[in-house]
Amino acid sequence: MFAFKVIVMKVFTSDKIRQIDAYTIEHEPIASIDLMERAACRLFEWIVKNYTKEKRFIVFAGPGNNGGDGVAIARMLALEGFDVDLYVLSASEYSDDLRINIQRINSQGIVSPVFIDGNSQLPEIQCNNIVIDALFGSGLTRPLSGVAASLVEQINASNAQVIAIDIPSGLFGEQNPYPNSSAIVRASYTLTLQFPKVCFFLPENEQFLGDWHVVDINLHKQILEELETPYRFVDAEFARSLIKKRSKFSHKGTFGHALVVAGSYGMMGAAVLTTKACLRAGVGLVTSHIPKIGYQILQCSVPEAIADIDQNDFFFTGIDEFNKFSAVALGPGMGQHSQTVKAIRELIPRIKSPLIIDADGLNILASNPNFLSILPKGTILTPHIGEFNRLFGRQNNSNERMLIATQMASLYGIVIIIKGAHSQVICPNGTVLFNSSGNPGMATGGSGDVLTGIIVSLLAQCYSSTDASVLGVYIHGLAGDLALQQSSEHSLIASDIIEHIGKAFASLMH
Repeated sequence: MFAFKVIVMKVFTSDKIRQIDAYTIEHEPIASIDLMERAACRLFEWIVKNYTKEKRFIVFAGPGNNGGDGVAIARMLALEGFDVDLYVLSASEYSDDLRINIQRINSQGIVSPVFIDGNSQLPEIQCNNIVIDALFGSGLTRPLSGVAASLVEQINASNAQVIAIDIPSGLFGEQNPYPNSSAIVRASYTLTLQFPKVCFFLPENEQFLGDWHVVDINLHKQILEELETPYRFVDAEFARSLIKKRSKFSHKGTFGHALVVAGSYGMMGAAVLTTKACLRAGVGLVTSHIPKIGYQILQCSVPEAIADIDQNDFFFTGIDEFNKFSAVALGPGMGQHSQTVKAIRELIPRIKSPLIIDADGLNILASNPNFLSILPKGTILTPHIGEFNRLFGRQNNSNERMLIATQMASLYGIVIIIKGAHSQVICPNGTVLFNSSGNPGMATGGSGDVLTGIIVSLLAQCYSSTDASVLGVYIHGLAGDLALQQSSEHSLIASDIIEHIGKAFASLMH
C-alpha cells in the first residue's frame, strides 16, 4: 500500500476538473463569473510581472469559458495601459460567462472585440507581438478544424511569443490520439490553472507546452482533498516527507546490506556506478557480485564496497548465498549470456528481499516474458521507453504506454518506473506519480545505473518499494539539477550525479 504522508499535488483529468469547478461554485459559494474573474486576475498578475508595456498583445478568445478568461485578461491589460487587440471566434453558441465578459469589455470602451467568422478575417501577427491563446481549454474532444485550425496555424507561423491559458488550444487534457499537430498551438508559456494536466507529462507534448507554470486560483480545498485521482505530481515537499530520520545511536547494521549483481567484461563501469550510488544514498553495507575480471576494478574504484566474485571470469552465472541481504539489484552491465539467463531464472524465485531490476535484467525479462510471473511482489522495474517496448509491446503514444504500465503493475504486483523527463512511478494500486526534478543533461550513459543504486540503497534501509521509487527518482533528478549548477547539459556525466547525491539529501532536509 502507498500511504501519502502529506497531500502531494494531485493531477486531475478534464472531467474531474469540471467537477471541481462546479463544487467550488456551489460550496464556496461563488458565482461562476466571479470565479472566472479571480482566475483572470491571477493570470493577469503573472503576465504583468513578466512583460512590459512596450509589447503589443493580441488576445484570441474561443466561444467557451477559456475564451472568457481571455476576454477578462484583455480587459485588465487594457485598463493597465497595455496595447491590446482582442479577437473572438464566431460561433453559434457562447458560454454565459464569455458573454458577460464581452459586455464588460465593451462597456470599458478601450478595446472592442473583433469577431472572426472566416479565414479572410484572420489578423496579421508580427513576430514581436505577444499572443495570448484563450481559444479552447482542456475539455476539447476533437481536433480543431475550419477557421480555428487556420488561426492556430497562423499563430504558429508568426514566430511570436505565445502565452497559452490553461492548455495550448488543440491539445487534449489526457490522450491526444490525432496526428495533426499543425492544429495545436505551440506555446512559449502555458499558464495552467490550479494544477498541471496529465498531458503535460508526456514527451510528445513538449513541443506545444513551452515552459508551464501552475497558477493557483483557490479552488475549494475540500474537493481537492477528497476527490480521487490516480495521478500525482511529486515536488520537494513530498519527497522531503518520505525521508526517514536517523537515530543518534544508529550503526551500519541499522541501514541495511544491499546486494548489487552487475557487470560483465567491458561493462564493469555499470557495476561501479550502481555500487557508488548505493553507498552515497545511505546504505550501511553493499556487496557487489561481479565476474572475476572486475575484482580489481571494483576494489580500486569503490573501496567501501564488499566484492563477491562469480565463478565465471566474464559474466554472471549464479550466487549461492543472498538471503542475508536487505535488498537486491539485478542487471546493470550484466550482459545476456545464456548462462546468465539460466542463473536469473533460478535466482528470482528464491529472492525474499526487495528487488529492483534494470538494464540487462530487463532485457532478459523481455526475452523471457514468463519470468514476469515469478517476480516477488513489490519488485521494481526501471525501463526507459525502449526497454518498456521490449517488455510489454510498442504503444501508439505515451498515454497508452502509461495505461499499459498501470495494468502490468497491477497484474504482477510490481512497481514500474518509466524513465525520462517527469519519470513516471507506477504503483500496483494504480497510482501514477510524475517526478518534477531532473534535466536533459541526465540523458547520458550510466545515469540509469545511478538511479538503480539509489533505489536499492533505500530498499535496503527498509523503505517500501513505492516510497523507495518515488524518493529515489526525486533524489536522482535533484542530484542531477545540483550537478548542472557546476556543469552544463552537454557535459553532465553519471559520476557528476553520484557526487551530488549527498547535496540532494542535504537540500531536502534543510
